Amino acid sequence: MQLNEISYQNARPVDGYGPGFFRVDGKVIEGPVALLPDGAGPWGGDAATFLAIADSIDVLFLGTGDEIANGPEDLVAELESAGIGVEVMSSPSACRTYNVLLSEGRRIAAALLPVTVT
Repeated sequence: MQLNEISYQNARPVDGYGPGFFRVDGKVIEGPVALLPDGAGPWGGDAATFLAIADSIDVLFLGTGDEIANGPEDLVAELESAGIGVEVMSSPSACRTYNVLLSEGRRIAAALLPVTVT
């Protein structure tokens, strides 16, 4: 078996998550988080963060917390009208999918709502 070291360039994978927080690159971020090509930080729930980098990403994973739920229609429409594909899933699924595609060098971002239980 051949093992390859994964390089994430400037973006950072999700190391873990728990009730109300995410751990990204060893740092704990409380509440909703935006994962961007050049790092991560708190997310205020609007599209502006991702519209500013629309030319750098193809897909945004929208994590809806513990369970999958419909994304806010106005948020999804605004992102899609800017050419950003939006995939809605639970936050645990979004974290896993984000990490895998990030390791493949894909042009992705994520907007994640925290889980309430682990």
